Amino acid sequence: MSGGSQIMTAESNWDWEPGKKPVVELRACSREYQWQEEVVSSPDGEVLAASVHLEDGRTGIVINGEVWETTFEKAWYLRFSPDGRLTALVSDEGEWTLAVDGETWPESFAFAWDTRFSRAGDRIAAAVQQDMTYAMAVDGRPWENFFANANNFIISPSGQATAAVVQIAPLGQADIETFQKGVFSVAVDGQAWERTFVNAWTPVFDPTGRKVAAQVRTSLYDYTIAVDGRTWPSTYSSVWEPVFNPATGAVAAPVRAGGAWGMALDGQIIWDPVFKQCWREQFSPDGQRLWAIVAPSHGRFTAALDGRPWETTFAVVTDLVSDNDGRRAACLAKEDSEWRVVVDGAAWPGKFDGAGRPVFSPNGGRLAVKVERQGRFTIVLDGRPYREDFDLLWDPVFNPEGDKVLIRAVDQGRYHRLVVPVADF
Repeated sequence: MSGGSQIMTAESNWDWEPGKKPVVELRACSREYQWQEEVVSSPDGEVLAASVHLEDGRTGIVINGEVWETTFEKAWYLRFSPDGRLTALVSDEGEWTLAVDGETWPESFAFAWDTRFSRAGDRIAAAVQQDMTYAMAVDGRPWENFFANANNFIISPSGQATAAVVQIAPLGQADIETFQKGVFSVAVDGQAWERTFVNAWTPVFDPTGRKVAAQVRTSLYDYTIAVDGRTWPSTYSSVWEPVFNPATGAVAAPVRAGGAWGMALDGQIIWDPVFKQCWREQFSPDGQRLWAIVAPSHGRFTAALDGRPWETTFAVVTDLVSDNDGRRAACLAKEDSEWRVVVDGAAWPGKFDGAGRPVFSPNGGRLAVKVERQGRFTIVLDGRPYREDFDLLWDPVFNPEGDKVLIRAVDQGRYHRLVVPVADF
């Protein structure tokens, strides 16, 4: 878990002095461009970036009002790495690559997309296509092997490995026979598993980055989980994305058996299949607790801990998040057109037009969520909204001690960085 400690160290070094700090005036700098695309904020809130269309027809990247010296034919999918570097997928003369803090990778491709970061942000990967074959590139270096098709791209927590679902044999139109024999597998660092499947989806790394698990379809009617190419002994009528127990290395996945959903661990049922749906599972960091979103009845969803669902149900439940020891959990829930924040089975009093992913403080004692109401955004902490609302807002960030919240916001054409003590909510 070294990546997590590196991020925490970086957050400790941020400016946590309470107050409102103006960073950049958007209206002033926007007069220099024909138009401006979506803006993105750095993790520490000190930088606002956007791609902009310049008067000469080129696309530039603007950082706090200043345009990168290098410009491009096209630039999109701006993302900050966890360590604060700005990345953009860029093209010139019909070739695509990744730019990192203004410097492009040395190699370019017919297309590039789906930027991925290691947990600490020190390694950056992207999906690439060349001559209608597909692979991943890490820090500009592509896999040695390219494939006829690839999708579901991932990078390990440390960034030392990458993986994707790949097609390892040609498949012609309406070639049902070859399809049923199986032409899909998982490639790790460009090396495909020996076994192939009718389909494969959602590969995931274990915390060490040495093992990979994925959903696989072994026949037209049978589904199971494969770990490093070896399937569980049992098959099911359906499965969902697997997850590794961070303490033991065992693999859990939702499975459908007998017309209902439950949970299996290394091929053995641990939650009886009694749910109409079960997915988005996650272990606590110590591996002692397992959360998931479940549907106890048709069209009614909630969260479950170790197979025991909350009593309150909703039409939609999403963005399930547990705290660092897995004892508490929060999610977003929807009834009709209104969103609620649900914590430990109880909904906060407010109802919203939209909401962001819940964020627990490091010690799990507090919860903050970005919410939207009538086109305006604010942060709600433990059910209490902040006194200001904004035109645009990013998810909140707690300081390591959990007694302050970083708010990154745009309002009336100005981007501000606010550090707010929790007592001010």
